[in-house]
Amino acid sequence: MKIMLLTAATGGGHIRTANAVEEYIRDNTPYDVVTVDTLKAVGRLLDKTVCDSYLFMAKKAPALFGRLYKQTNKQNRFSDLVPKLSGLFSNLLYPTVEQYGPDVIVTTHPFSTEMAAALKADGLVTAPLICIITDYGAHRAYIADEVDAYLVAGSHMLPELEGFGVPAEKVYPFGIPVHGVFFDQGDQAMLLHQLNFDPALPTLLFMAGSFGVSNIIRLYRELGATQAPMQIIVITGRNKRLYEAFEKEIAQNPAVPTRLLYFTDEVEKYMHAADLLVTKPGGLTVSEALACNLPMAVFDAIPGQEEDNANFLLTHDMCVRVGKGGDFAGEISKLLQEKKRLQEMRENCREFDKSQCMPNLLGLISRLTGRPEDEGRG
Repeated sequence: MKIMLLTAATGGGHIRTANAVEEYIRDNTPYDVVTVDTLKAVGRLLDKTVCDSYLFMAKKAPALFGRLYKQTNKQNRFSDLVPKLSGLFSNLLYPTVEQYGPDVIVTTHPFSTEMAAALKADGLVTAPLICIITDYGAHRAYIADEVDAYLVAGSHMLPELEGFGVPAEKVYPFGIPVHGVFFDQGDQAMLLHQLNFDPALPTLLFMAGSFGVSNIIRLYRELGATQAPMQIIVITGRNKRLYEAFEKEIAQNPAVPTRLLYFTDEVEKYMHAADLLVTKPGGLTVSEALACNLPMAVFDAIPGQEEDNANFLLTHDMCVRVGKGGDFAGEISKLLQEKKRLQEMRENCREFDKSQCMPNLLGLISRLTGRPEDEGRG
């Protein structure tokens, strides 16, 4: 069987979801699988325009992004225009799809979904189409009649999708796919020893790469000023400017034990070592933290999908939300000392168990393609 994953790099979550699915299929089945960045396949100009526009709005004009998100989530001329444009671009994607000849297509991005749906509507593609929604709220851009199945974060999304006209039998609340290493619970005390940290101290993890430099440095400095007992892991991602700013700050304020990381492909290790994660609530980061049973303090949610993610976590008591005008340091340092409260939040994360997402996805692929499920076992 040939499985084609269609994604796009507007934010890292869509790509990470596709990579997690591809890795699982390669490790557990004899199937052939390929991941295609839809926008890059269509053309460099479109890819650069869309990705650069997203990054600009997300970082520099989040309010504008939020308005566009809400506007395109309503039935109107503007929201109807987007899938029409994607339909036009689908003709440029078709040669890539035709050359591979997939037996099933799995999408992790709304533009990819719209293009694949347009190819099905035109009769150019007959393969079943599975759409993975990579956030904890739905958006109209993902919706198309030609989608055969929606893989979603949880059953809480069923009413919203039904409101968009999606039949309930098309919706599968298996969870958002993440790499299996996040479900493999590590020994927290051993991990902390490996970091030369004290297992008796509360451990805070900053996933800081997407924060503004001055903003996150200020928050770190305010935490240190509380003099509350804690130790901190900071992952800056490939944000060199932020990494260098933290190096200087840590050297000037050595009171709080801090482990600074520029980039790591072992994020799960640091999540398993932590008691609380401070992060922006991107869909994949949230899903990875939930797989690690790690409570969160969410900050700077972009209006739109990150607001949906934050609200989901709050509703299920798996996070606290820290606003720009609030006492960030006071709230976080207090929470770190409330072991019972943190444990309750951790248990809520544990109850939201989506560890069978990948096997369930393979079962769904087997049903939609009519292939025996045993054929996919490696």
